[in-house]
Amino acid sequence: MNGVQIRSAERALSVGTWLIVCGAMLYSVLTVTPLMRAHTADEWDWTAPILPIVVDAAVVIVVRLDSVLARLGGHGGRWPVVLRWMTGGMTLALNVADSALKKDLVGVAVHAVAPLLLIVTAETGLAYRWAITNALTALKERERAERAEREKADAERADAAEKRVREKREFEARMAREQREHEASLAREQADREERARREEHERIAAAERVERAERERVEREREQQQVERERREREDAARAEKARREREERDRREQREQAARVERERAALLSAGPASVKQSEDQARKTVAAAYASGVPVRQAAELCGWSVGWVSTRYQELRDHAPALEGAAQ
Repeated sequence: MNGVQIRSAERALSVGTWLIVCGAMLYSVLTVTPLMRAHTADEWDWTAPILPIVVDAAVVIVVRLDSVLARLGGHGGRWPVVLRWMTGGMTLALNVADSALKKDLVGVAVHAVAPLLLIVTAETGLAYRWAITNALTALKERERAERAEREKADAERADAAEKRVREKREFEARMAREQREHEASLAREQADREERARREEHERIAAAERVERAERERVEREREQQQVERERREREDAARAEKARREREERDRREQREQAARVERERAALLSAGPASVKQSEDQARKTVAAAYASGVPVRQAAELCGWSVGWVSTRYQELRDHAPALEGAAQ
């Protein structure tokens, strides 16, 4: 049986107990009230239900507190037992008193059913609750033990896994250390071989250098003689080249001056022609616009000179302005 089943049984016990208690209380009030009214002064008849209600209230207190203590696993001592039996006896006596006074044995038996059922139910419910509490305690202890065992098993598995991981790391570290040592040994052997090869190569190079040094000294003497002769020829060639360069620069300056004069004459001819009577061809118009732009002629006047629209001339001016920085950079 699990905890859900135990709690379900406890709820069934509580519901059944309270049904019996409520039924017994109602039956007791209905049975005892006429008895109390018959033995009470007429002006106090209204107090007849008070006594059965008080006794039944004590029964309710006992049943309720016993269920709470049983659920908590506690015990109220002997006074709750005294109260439980005293209220049960009082309820039984009050319920059968009227029939007993009339010597009606059947009435005594009938009216004793509810109080006796209430007394036995209270005692049985308490025993059941103690048993349920003990069962829940045992179930919790078992669950706690199982949880502790699971935690212990998990811890052991974790320790085993950690041990395996640690052993694996140690093995890998040992293998890596051995690999490093082996590589270091190979590196030392390789370094020794390279060192011997370097020494042999150094000795061979030293011998070759001695031979080469003698050869270089001979060649150096020949080279010095050739150098002197070459410097003489270079001075003569440099003098001739300098003379040719000055002549070429003079010729270039003369050609530039002539070209500038020719361009200036062409520009003046284009600008002095006056407003065009007919629209010039595109090539001729571009030349006219370029001349006007170079001379600082306004756009409208340039449009009159070539016969094209002001917008077209403005576009050409903008192109010339855009190309001017590039041309200046190329000239520099």
